[in-house]
Amino acid sequence: MVSEGAAVSGTRTAPERAEVALASLMATPPTPDRLRRLLEQALVFAGASFAGVYTPGDDTAQLCLAESAGLPRTLYGLRDCYPATGAFPVAETHRTGRPRWLGPAELAACPDARRTPSPDFSLAVLPLGPAGGGCLLAVGEHPGGFGTDDRACLELIARAVAVPAPPAAGDTGELPEDAFSLAMDTGRVEVGEAILRLFGIGRDSFDGRVETLLGRAVPEDLPALMSVVEADHMSIGDRELEFRILQPGGRPRWLRLRGRLQPGGEGRPARLVGTVADASALRSGVTDVARVQRLAAALATAGTVKDVGQAVVAALRGPLQADRIALAELENDRLVVTVLDPPEPEAWPEVWRSEWRTEWPDAPVRAMPTLGAALREGRARIWPAGSPLEPALAEVGPGGLAVLPLPAGGRMAGACLIGWDRPHEFAPDERALLTACAGLTGQALLRAHAFDAEHELVGMLQRTLLPRRLPRLPGAVAVARYLPTTAGLEVGGDWYDVIPLADNHVALVIGDVQGHNAGAATLMGQMRTALRAYAAEGHPPDVVVAHANRLLLDMETDLFATCAYVDVDMEQGTAWCVRAGHVQPVLRHPDGTAEIVQAEGGPPLGVLDQADFPMTPLRLQPGTVLALTTDGLVESPSTDLDAGMDRLARELAAADPAHLGLVADALLTGAHRGDDVALLLMRYDGMAVRTLRESWTVWRVPEAVRHARRFTRRTLRSWGVSPDTLDTALLVVSELVTNALVHTGGPVRLDMSLVNHRLRLAVADSSPRSPVKPASIGWEATGGRGILLVEAVSEAWGTVPVSGGKQVWADLVPDG
Repeated sequence: MVSEGAAVSGTRTAPERAEVALASLMATPPTPDRLRRLLEQALVFAGASFAGVYTPGDDTAQLCLAESAGLPRTLYGLRDCYPATGAFPVAETHRTGRPRWLGPAELAACPDARRTPSPDFSLAVLPLGPAGGGCLLAVGEHPGGFGTDDRACLELIARAVAVPAPPAAGDTGELPEDAFSLAMDTGRVEVGEAILRLFGIGRDSFDGRVETLLGRAVPEDLPALMSVVEADHMSIGDRELEFRILQPGGRPRWLRLRGRLQPGGEGRPARLVGTVADASALRSGVTDVARVQRLAAALATAGTVKDVGQAVVAALRGPLQADRIALAELENDRLVVTVLDPPEPEAWPEVWRSEWRTEWPDAPVRAMPTLGAALREGRARIWPAGSPLEPALAEVGPGGLAVLPLPAGGRMAGACLIGWDRPHEFAPDERALLTACAGLTGQALLRAHAFDAEHELVGMLQRTLLPRRLPRLPGAVAVARYLPTTAGLEVGGDWYDVIPLADNHVALVIGDVQGHNAGAATLMGQMRTALRAYAAEGHPPDVVVAHANRLLLDMETDLFATCAYVDVDMEQGTAWCVRAGHVQPVLRHPDGTAEIVQAEGGPPLGVLDQADFPMTPLRLQPGTVLALTTDGLVESPSTDLDAGMDRLARELAAADPAHLGLVADALLTGAHRGDDVALLLMRYDGMAVRTLRESWTVWRVPEAVRHARRFTRRTLRSWGVSPDTLDTALLVVSELVTNALVHTGGPVRLDMSLVNHRLRLAVADSSPRSPVKPASIGWEATGGRGILLVEAVSEAWGTVPVSGGKQVWADLVPDG
């Protein structure tokens, strides 16, 4: 027999097969679950995702959901009850006795319609007999809505449905041994003897309170139980739940609860009625409603394709007692397998192993024509043991094979293959479970594929906006870490930077732009670039941050940013800290103590036009570790900022600063992932060689160049520079100072430094224009040779912007 049987499907239409199945069900003695089993045929034969029966309850003014099968009704915005006089199709069909077939456009026009989940969403409402007897409602997600065969099947099911009479208002007959009845308003519960035996409670000692039974539950299972027995969480229809109770000996026992909420009437509260049984005696069966609901809940939180596969394996392999499950995405003519369970290659057919590409197989559909036919048909197919299949499929399930095409968004997203090694009998419940799971998994796979693609794009964008690597620092070591939030895919606005500056200064920057979206990320990149540019111009820290604040205000964005900027003098071991609404830095001193720096702070960037950003001095001894972080590391919904900063200080004090990377990793351990986290650490070691440095302000007087030469001669002699190098230095100073005085206005400053036998001569002025080296100079020219002379006698030369002007420098290598 093939799903729906290969031999049978070729001779009978879907309505004919549905008629046979319904006749078989109706021929059996009535059982409490017969109505649900009838509704499951709508999932199997009509391709419905949800089917339910609405009937008048005790209050005839309301049509209430009496039974349902398939996906949770909440996925489609369906209600438990509708007013019998309302405009929703359920009420209209109930009053008129005429069926309704509605697509997305018709549903959008319905006054009581809540939503249409997809463009292919369609609704079928059929009367149950004459007008006033209730109706059958079915939901489909096939392109084009319910077809002719689907409609014929639904009409057969509507005629077969026998609506159970509601319980009498005063029914207080004796409960069966495994049954219970819970009053939702008082929490009083009536239970049968078998339930009391399962809970290990005597009839005489039971006080009739549901809390007494809940007290025996394993604490981890209590929230799920409460979601069933609390009125606020209940909805009309069946509920099923497996939970554990602690037996007197201390060992847990699995129980299964099946319940239904019966709406109350006048003078009678709503009641939860159902049964409780030992789950070990029921685990061989599979209940479609509970399994599908669990899979739907798992897929709702599955973010990636791998998560979807793991949810499907967890939901199907155990209940179906399957030996292997494969989930694959369909890409052109290939099945790209994303999840294999078991994962070992030798557990799968040879053709799969021969097509092994990287971590997972990449199997061609053309090698499995039966699978290709199932994908084109778009319905779940089942082959029992011994079915003639190609080896690529037969070896997946020698004892039985199920193939679930996974439709999504009007196309086939992939397939799920389920195989058994020993002969497996496929019960109707299993068929309904597979059919219902296929649509859920296909939609989740499509979402997860988009999620994975977006995640990769977000990661690439984040990596592009942050520094690829940190620079080597003179006298210090810096490391950085960044953790994106796990709450969704949006790129964050946290950033960090390490900016080498002139004169062995280094700027450490960390910041956070408000929000988690592309706008925040874009603004983060702009702010990082702006701060780097302002710092490279040579501005003091407070001016750098003030310029960034002005830039953000001029952008006229609704976002703001916080920032901490620390300018470290590597030669002196001093630093200036500026905060703009950001968390405080933390210092770990060489003696192992940690200090939260109480640096003055200004407002966040982009908030106030006239804002002050005060500077706080810091003193760094060799061995000091400076830590800058964003609030994602030290603040969470369960931890306030002060407690988080104290924890960071304690952990930094206990860390070994010799291995700064390990320190950063340890500080991020256990970080709350509800927000981005950026961390920047620098260990100040001190410079091994002290730089000799002197400066001279050049006054605009006739003897200015001579005074600059005299200052240079006196300084370099005191540093022990050789006479030959001294003569070259005097020539360079003469040319650079003369150019600054002749071609610019404003102040001129001469700076000299000597480190590691390298002499740097630099002249700063207020003009941003860099000197231009002439291409050629004729004999009659009276100027333009200065830069050529500097280039000829220097090891290297160049120009950098400084505080709105520029600095022209030249390096010499002394002989001794």
